[in-house]
Amino acid sequence: MTAGVQQPGVLAWLYMMRVASKIHHHSMHHLAQYDLTLAQFDVLAHLMANGGISQQALSERLLVTKANVCGLIDRLESRGLVKRCGHPEDRRFNLLHLTEDGAALADRAIPAQEEFIQGQMSALSTDEQRALRTLLRSLDQSLAE
Repeated sequence: MTAGVQQPGVLAWLYMMRVASKIHHHSMHHLAQYDLTLAQFDVLAHLMANGGISQQALSERLLVTKANVCGLIDRLESRGLVKRCGHPEDRRFNLLHLTEDGAALADRAIPAQEEFIQGQMSALSTDEQRALRTLLRSLDQSLAE
């Protein structure tokens, strides 16, 4: 994978992408037990923390298009996990909320996914995890959108 590459930034990027891909793959399998995709889990987690937001606001937080969010919400709504409620002051858009079933699923899936991800990161010590977070946050902040 790294044959011939010498620059430390490129090597770091390659490993970062490889690790992210592996964790993504493992997470997909972990969330399948809840009959959720990663994107659906992300929606449930955001709505659990910020219920009553618009699809536009959700799409901005998830960094996906409004069309993608619309499809996700349609699928979650058809499963009875999310509901669209009219905005009390502006009838042009809806606010998104978890249903009771959606909140119950989120109550089970969110802590389980957090524990799963922490397990994936357990190859690093707590101090190493903190250092990695600091480095990645710095890199993230340096990359203006």
